[in-house]
Amino acid sequence: MLKIYMDKEDTQNIIKDLHTIFKNNNLTLSVAESCTGGLISHYITTLPGASKFFEAGIVSYSAKAKKNILGIPDDIISRYGVVSEETAREMAKRIRYLTKTDFSISTTGNLGPETLENKEKGLIYIAVSSSKDTFSKTLRLKGNREENKDEAAIISLKFLIEIINNILQIKT
Repeated sequence: MLKIYMDKEDTQNIIKDLHTIFKNNNLTLSVAESCTGGLISHYITTLPGASKFFEAGIVSYSAKAKKNILGIPDDIISRYGVVSEETAREMAKRIRYLTKTDFSISTTGNLGPETLENKEKGLIYIAVSSSKDTFSKTLRLKGNREENKDEAAIISLKFLIEIINNILQIKT
């Protein structure tokens, strides 16, 4: 995988694009984060006006929080683990349902430095949910913990923009 080291200006442009898309299309957004620990929500709220579209962000870091707050079924976590595409997809679907938003995004993964559930460091799952479908993406990041967290958050926002553009047929 090609590493992306975004500078502050690139990150700000992604956030500006996200704000523009949501505001111009009168869409709403919610976030369920695990490994990114609230960083996606932080990025969304760095610009003024996020309250026009950003409904809620939840950090469900533990398996218990994923079950109790989001309602992820025990069988999903016991069968696939918290670090899994299936869990990411359920997180995205359930936060969108709970908040009644047009779109949601979720992240779960292993930032490192050690393996988790026998899954390697840098394995991250992202999911975007809409009323039409739920989409997912797998990342295998190679940085340190902080780099992996930042890269996962930025890639998640870009993935969300890509999905919305595809669904709404927005020309970029």
